[in-house]
Amino acid sequence: MFSKSLFKTVTGAALGAAALLPMTQASAAEYQIDTEGQHAFIQFKISHLGYSYVLGTFDEFSGSFSYDPDAPEASSANVEIDVTSLDSNHAERDKHILSDDFLNASEYPTATFESTGFESTGEGEGKLSGDLTLHGETQPITIDVDHIGGGDDPWGEYRNGFEGETTLTLSDFGIDTSKLGPTASTVDMYLVVEGIRQ
Repeated sequence: MFSKSLFKTVTGAALGAAALLPMTQASAAEYQIDTEGQHAFIQFKISHLGYSYVLGTFDEFSGSFSYDPDAPEASSANVEIDVTSLDSNHAERDKHILSDDFLNASEYPTATFESTGFESTGEGEGKLSGDLTLHGETQPITIDVDHIGGGDDPWGEYRNGFEGETTLTLSDFGIDTSKLGPTASTVDMYLVVEGIRQ
């Protein structure tokens, strides 16, 4: 049987832990991705017949992320991409990539990424896992993430920035690349994300 003093000690400790828990959870700050200032980019690189590469960007996207340097495993991110904003610096090629031969942007104009977890692999480095929906298909992906830096900006805001890389297998998303040759089965993605703390 518990003594009264022991009961008070256990109860006090439990209440103290409960009081600290919300503070710990709340310490992950929320950031809005700064796309208006052109401080965030989504770029891609895909082989062209095995002889060269096609490079391009998705110019229109939005999203947010949460980050706590003391608890990076609690990090998360959500991004929505306007697929029709694809730009490979060649209008006719863009039209072809966006056609139903490949991305079928008229039917699937939006791609989304929603994180499901983060694994820290070193100082400022980690693997962000999540679900990518592209071309009407949702598949799990992993993005290798590096923390670029964070701090106050000249306008009274606080910012944090990251870069990330991942490789997508296009057939996983039901995208036929046979017309581009066997070396075009994957696309390399490079991301730079700078967020303003809310």
